[in-house]
Order: sequence, then structure tokens, then C-alpha cells
Amino acid sequence: MKCQKCEEEVFLPFRCPYCGDYFCSEHRLPENHNCPRIEQARIQKEETPIVVQRQMPYEYSVTYVPVESRRRIHFSGKEIMHLSIAAVLVVGIGLSWGLLPEVFEQIKQPLTLVFFTMSLTASFFIHEIAHKVIAQRTGLWAEFRLTLIGAFLTLISIISPFFKIISPGAVMIAGLASKEKIGKISIAGPTTNIALSTIFSLAALITSEYTLIFLLAATFNAWIAVFNLIPFGILDGFKIFLWDKRIWTIAFATSLILTIVSYELVSKTVPVL
Repeated sequence: MKCQKCEEEVFLPFRCPYCGDYFCSEHRLPENHNCPRIEQARIQKEETPIVVQRQMPYEYSVTYVPVESRRRIHFSGKEIMHLSIAAVLVVGIGLSWGLLPEVFEQIKQPLTLVFFTMSLTASFFIHEIAHKVIAQRTGLWAEFRLTLIGAFLTLISIISPFFKIISPGAVMIAGLASKEKIGKISIAGPTTNIALSTIFSLAALITSEYTLIFLLAATFNAWIAVFNLIPFGILDGFKIFLWDKRIWTIAFATSLILTIVSYELVSKTVPVL
């Protein structure tokens, strides 16, 4: 995310409690980013009592560093709005993918198409909510937000027959966190997709009625996992790799195997894919 004052890319931005915008460490204070509600910040500072601890024969002041506390999972009104818009976009991707001639010829029934779309939508949001839950459980601020480029690409993907990209937004996190904590938050999303891919693959093996739907859902989840685990840029894999290379290797290898196996099974079911 970019600092809204200097536009510097910030890994964990600071959220101003007065205007709600996000800034780098240099511009996080209201007076450093020309906060439109700076008067409120000044009033609060004047009204906040300063506690000074004294001990004879020395005199000193003690500054307490706030400790992050575990919080309940919370969804703000703004976050719910962003999640709703993202849900519409992801549902559109599911329907557009299911209506491809080579896929719909196998799906055939509208009810099956609905089930297919629901499985894709649920898979995407389970991934994002997993990030949010772990982050908020450790005391960090975490909410889902749409991104302009991601939402635009997802919208274009609905009408495009050539590529399908599902990336309308992501969970934004703010607060002080260690490398280990960020790694654990990052691994939560791909782990859910690995688990879902495994479950869908097993379901495809024990049923004959919705085999293609389960295989497509398994492939989709495996692909989400392997893509997000690429150790590059802002992807989950980069943060996991910095935290624990062994865990990253196990997760990436597992997701890659699931992707290859599930894709091969889908190709046998629908040869033109």
C-alpha cells in the first residue's frame, strides 16, 4: 500500500485514527500529513492526562508501550461494502467460466453451474478471511479492501474468453508485527486452499454425479495456493519464505503437486481444456 502523503510503498502502513488514511512511519502523525482533523487530535492530546511516576531519591517518567491484545473478529461497515462488491465480481467470474462452451457442455444443468460458482466464490473468500482472522487474533488491524487494478482486471475477466483473473482486492493489515507473525498470517490463506483442494479432489473420487465440478474446484484452489506461494513481491510466498524457508518449501511443493494432479484429472474429463 502507498503512503497517502509521499506515495512511498509501505509493507505495513500506519492508519491515522482521525482521518482514517494510511501513511508511512515518517508521515503517520497527524501534524506530518496535514490531517484534516488535526484540531481533534490536538484537543485529545490536551485532554489526555500525563502520568508521571516518581521514586525518591530519583525522579523519572515512565513511558508504557501498548501491548497488542487479542481481539474479537470484527467487520466494519466499509469492509462489508467492499466484500459485497468483490463477491459480485467473483460470482461473475464463476458464471462466465462455467458458461464457456467446453465447460457448460459437461455441466449441462443450471443448478450445477450455481454450485460451481458458489465453490469458486467460497474458495476465494475463505482464503482472504483466513488472513483476516489470524491478523485480528494477534491484535493487528485487518480489513478487506478492493484494489483499483485488481477489481478492474476481475471485471474485464468476466467478459473475456481468453483469461480469467480473480483478484478484486485483499486483506490490508496495519500495526507492529514481527517477521514470524507476518509469516503465520500469510500462510493462513494458501493453507485453506490446499485443504479445500484436497477435500474437493477426494470428493471427486467418491462421487460420480459432480465429478467435474469437484475437479474444477480442486484445480482452482490448488492454483490459488501455488500462485500466492510464489516468493516474489507482495505475494504471500515472499513473506512466508522470509519467515521460514522449510515451511514455504513444504507448502509450495504440496500446492504444486495438487495443481498438476487436479489439472491432469480435469484434462481427462474435458479434453479440450
